[in-house]
Amino acid sequence: MVTLSDVAKAAGVSLSTASRAINGSKDRTVNAELRDRVLAAAAEMRYTPNAAAQAIARGRSTTLSLIVHDITDPYFSSIAAGVSRAARAAGSTVILGIADHDLAQTMSLVEAARGHRSQGLVIVGGLRADTELLSALQSVIDDYRRSTGAGVAIVGQAVLDVASVAPANREGAAALARALAARGHGTYAILTGPSDHLTARDRAEGFAEGLADSGEIIARIEGDFTRDGGYAAMTELLADGVRPDVVFAVNDVMAVGALAAARDAGVAVPGDVRVAGFDDIPTLRDIVPSLTTVRVPLERIGEFAVSLALGADSSDESATQEYEVVLRDSTN
Repeated sequence: MVTLSDVAKAAGVSLSTASRAINGSKDRTVNAELRDRVLAAAAEMRYTPNAAAQAIARGRSTTLSLIVHDITDPYFSSIAAGVSRAARAAGSTVILGIADHDLAQTMSLVEAARGHRSQGLVIVGGLRADTELLSALQSVIDDYRRSTGAGVAIVGQAVLDVASVAPANREGAAALARALAARGHGTYAILTGPSDHLTARDRAEGFAEGLADSGEIIARIEGDFTRDGGYAAMTELLADGVRPDVVFAVNDVMAVGALAAARDAGVAVPGDVRVAGFDDIPTLRDIVPSLTTVRVPLERIGEFAVSLALGADSSDESATQEYEVVLRDSTN
């Protein structure tokens, strides 16, 4: 196997000069003639640089760390697709970490990003109304920034001292409520997600605000922010004999679970009860009945988060304000 020492010998330079020419250096540079000689020798010998050595030499790597809370959820995978596309365009390679809706695991993954000396960090979702945990997360993020000099962006509420990219959760849910009320629906239930989940809370509160005096919320059922959480919450609602005109689940995967629970209970959608969600994830193309939801530009939000993490200018900040109510068969 060809080593850096072999390249240095072939180019007629010292090992340190060859390292600076190939790996770069945050402190010293190599003149153009020597650099070209080293790179030509490396190419001829098919030398592959050591990524870890490059990261040490430059003070950071060419990787971007992405932390998501559930890659099986199309909400997270859609944002991850936007992150990957933007990172690739910036010459970065994405390192993916799965936090499984656990802030303690998120902190461990931030520490791993510091070890990788990632040139940027994007954290997607999962923020909770827990002051102690948020303070601890802020601390490890600060350590990462001090160690690498890199930027951080969070797709979520602005509750930390980092750049934040939040979909129009409250506004979109309120607009959905108004659109449903305009169809004459009078009673509602909300599958709220966990009570301390900030995104779930924003959407539930926004929906209630949108109804104002035009509808009545007759039930609120907590459940995990997942398909199974939606199934369990809908099962509980139906077991209590509650039949609102509309059930609003605070994300689409919960709504998909709610549809399955209704089907298993012999409750027709939209005949007996109507169901709506939020996000317009790609999976909905295969759901019957087609699901009413709020569409937000998930991939563009991921791209914008990368621009913030890498300190690049971006004209796509509008993605955080965009939403569209999409009325489909599930609320007819």
